[in-house]
Amino acid sequence: MITSLQGVLASATPLHAVIELNGFGYEVNIPVTTAEKLPAPGTTVKLHTLVIYREDAQTLYGFASAAERDFFRLMIEQVSGVGPKLALTIMSRLSLPSLESAIRMGDISTLAKCPGIGKKTAERLVVELKSKLGGSGLGAAAAAGEELPAAGPTAHRDAVAALMALGYKGADADQAVRRAALALGPEATTEQLIKKSLS
Repeated sequence: MITSLQGVLASATPLHAVIELNGFGYEVNIPVTTAEKLPAPGTTVKLHTLVIYREDAQTLYGFASAAERDFFRLMIEQVSGVGPKLALTIMSRLSLPSLESAIRMGDISTLAKCPGIGKKTAERLVVELKSKLGGSGLGAAAAAGEELPAAGPTAHRDAVAALMALGYKGADADQAVRRAALALGPEATTEQLIKKSLS
């Protein structure tokens, strides 16, 4: 099992990255939330990966952190009706802290706004994953070990909640905070994230 891949980033789009390693170019499917954190092509990058083998294909999925990869695996293994493509779509729309928060709070409407997810799938995500997240969630457990920069999950979650209180939709608030986190770096506080998101 290939659990991580470190090499030179040859090219990247919002949903794919090509990493060159020892003369091979590995095409990796990635969520938009990981693509946002990638360095410039020609730079060394490390992705936490999961390989899915099917009769007609071997597909490599990559993520900015081990926590994101583990959550992706949890979705496709535990939630009926959620395969790799749909799980990648969900993780492209919402960052891991926002996704975990929505599941913990039973926020069906935020989850249902992800493309390709109806109310029933959103309900299944909550029912089948809520007990697996525990108190702090996968994101909090591995935040310190992230190789690619991201604001801490608590600051991120709190900033998203603040923007939603100001009238932002969940996914829009999450996207604004992700952009702010990329600009400010991993040490950004909740207040700094909110100010940057609103500027």
